[in-house]
Amino acid sequence: MSLTQSPRYLITGASSGIGEELARQLAKKGYIIGLVARRKERLNTLKEELLESPGKVFIHAVDLANEIETTKAFTKLVSAMGGLDGIILNAGVGRDDLKAPWESDAQTIDINIRAFAHGLHWAFAHFQKQGHGHIVGMSSIASHLASGHAPVYTASKHFVSNYMTGFRMKVNALNMKLDITDIRPGYVVSEMTQNNPNTFWMASTHRAVKMMIQGIEKKKKRIYITKRWRLLAELADLIPYFIWNRLSF
Repeated sequence: MSLTQSPRYLITGASSGIGEELARQLAKKGYIIGLVARRKERLNTLKEELLESPGKVFIHAVDLANEIETTKAFTKLVSAMGGLDGIILNAGVGRDDLKAPWESDAQTIDINIRAFAHGLHWAFAHFQKQGHGHIVGMSSIASHLASGHAPVYTASKHFVSNYMTGFRMKVNALNMKLDITDIRPGYVVSEMTQNNPNTFWMASTHRAVKMMIQGIEKKKKRIYITKRWRLLAELADLIPYFIWNRLSF
């Protein structure tokens, strides 16, 4: 990094999967990181694991669906970290189930859409006042797709990418110094994918996150993990509705 001081990043959904691995790799690179997740015991365990890393680690357990408490958590972490250079909005849930009840869909909407939008809006306001910053959103290759098994998940990821695109346009209109990175992974080893029998092109969590960090440090606008998924994404955008309507995944 070209910065004279260690970069300071918040990571949501940091207690497992991609978020946990982001914390590990960024801490080893010397980043100052603030970790946010619901499961306090996992955050404590991760912080203990990273004590010997070059970076500094701060944690705060909070339910991201609670916007008031989340705002307090962000504010406290930024103060403890001595400032903020970027935020990685990674938290997300998903369920592959043709018979998923409304409660399941509601949880996905609360976390993948509302909590994400709240986090991005908070970060935008913070960085607008600060004069610079970096917002990273964890979307998915699913943002290009539709699925009868997981309609709310694919819709939520379309929202994530579209919301970031809209805010990037806002940044341009306001002539702000703010980078926005849209990460669109395919299948990555995680709690969400481990029981899915229909996965392919599966990337290890370590490899996927390493590629993400390379793109984040270059402040890329869009990152496909792995790169081969870009071709599928472009193909998916060309599929007409009558074909989607006959697909069963």
